[in-house]
Amino acid sequence: MRSMTAPAVVAPSTAERRARVAVAALFFTNGAIYANVIPRFPEIKAALGLSDTLYGLSIAAVPVGALLSGLAAGTFIRWLSSARLAAIGTVLLAVAMFVVGLAAAPWMFAASLFVVGLLDSITDVAQNAHGLRVQRRYGRSIINSFHAIWSLGAVTGGFMAAAAIALRLPLSVHLLGTAVLFSATAIVALRFCLPGHDEAVPDAAVPDGSIPDAAVPDVPAALSSVRHRARISPRIVALMAGLALIAIASTIVEDVGNSWATLYLADSLAAPAALAATGYIALIGFQFIGRLVGDRLVDRLGQRAVARAGGVLVFIGMAVALAFPSIATTLLGFAAAGFGIATLVPATMSAADSIPGLRPGTGLTVVTWLMRLGFLLSPLIIGVVSDATDLRVALLIVPIAGVIIIVLAGVLKRRVTPDGTPNPS
Repeated sequence: MRSMTAPAVVAPSTAERRARVAVAALFFTNGAIYANVIPRFPEIKAALGLSDTLYGLSIAAVPVGALLSGLAAGTFIRWLSSARLAAIGTVLLAVAMFVVGLAAAPWMFAASLFVVGLLDSITDVAQNAHGLRVQRRYGRSIINSFHAIWSLGAVTGGFMAAAAIALRLPLSVHLLGTAVLFSATAIVALRFCLPGHDEAVPDAAVPDGSIPDAAVPDVPAALSSVRHRARISPRIVALMAGLALIAIASTIVEDVGNSWATLYLADSLAAPAALAATGYIALIGFQFIGRLVGDRLVDRLGQRAVARAGGVLVFIGMAVALAFPSIATTLLGFAAAGFGIATLVPATMSAADSIPGLRPGTGLTVVTWLMRLGFLLSPLIIGVVSDATDLRVALLIVPIAGVIIIVLAGVLKRRVTPDGTPNPS
């Protein structure tokens, strides 16, 4: 039996603890800003007289903006530092969401959402980069806790919006208040982030499963790396395609909660406006719960089993909700779907980052880039199908996504041994 001596763990300093809280605050605000608008999309759609197709096209402006700006994040981080970029991006994002609520014409709604996508992609990279910088100071994984805090922020934002609707607070007043609140939070958080610019980190210094500060998405370079360094094999192509499809299926489910849950409950099931907002809250709330327990489930059962179980939850939950439409079954269906997808994106990222034969970060970058297609395609498909039939039929895309997850879960790992290698049993 092999004996191992655990490395000494140095307790984080007060400054590092404060930096962790500051990053958590930035993640929280990022989740809450957008969530304050999502439950109010139906009234914006009605006020602008948008068809489901035009509404879907407008929502798709967010991932289009994110795809275009994501590659610029590295340049901005090197110029400003990840902490400053995350804080400035949060303030600008809060202002952009306020402008979304002021849209007086369909093109203004789509254009403002496009700007939201531009800002959110850069802000997301910056706050993750600073979170990983703090993680290296801690010497252990803490990045998952930040993503759980993001989900908590989204739940809080959803409840704030539901309360504003119940109080009949005008949209402009509601979003002005959130813009001021979250901008102030970001400015205060910046004071406690780690000082200075982001350091370059050698591969050996990067904790397993994390990304160095400089490793922001660079798709052309990543694809070039795959082509020239790995002598890519059909097996690697199939593996990356499977991981990307699982991630896309997961983002489709999440986007349905973001963009269509409130609308479906309000229009198709005649739920009161404040109650309709709880469809999004149910999905994102149970996603948060799933992320809290996800690490323990994966350690015990393995990524593959957890993904398959999650796919089953997505399929059964939403299939039952659509087959027997009611407010109660729909809320349960969205809750099951949120819990089912909770661990899938982290699992695909982890698996992509450990594909044999690829440079570190290459698989992760490509799969993450492809994952954004889910947010782009979902609103377009649902909008077109909904106008041709109805929204209930269009939402069949969710149980279909569950089937995709079940079928492709075999590309994920089984259990992982303490030294990080896959256990074939």
